[in-house]
Amino acid sequence: MRIDCPLCGTRDRREFYYSGHATALARPAPDAGAQVWDDYLHNRENPAGVTEDLWHHEFGCGAWLAVRRDTVSHAVLSARLVKGDQL
Repeated sequence: MRIDCPLCGTRDRREFYYSGHATALARPAPDAGAQVWDDYLHNRENPAGVTEDLWHHEFGCGAWLAVRRDTVSHAVLSARLVKGDQL
């Protein structure tokens, strides 16, 4: 898979660190209970189709990107820069 970094151009995905879904998860209250915390820490949706995820260009420019991709075909549809306050 190749990702189009807006700053560096097209790069192999091995230059990037996958950081999960671009939409932040709501953190449970400290006293929410073991099952709620277990779900928050370990269970994620794994949809087939188009997703938007955060990727860090770790071995490149260091930018954070929101990458839209199809999890079935592995096609990268778009990549845009994400500002620090959007992480």
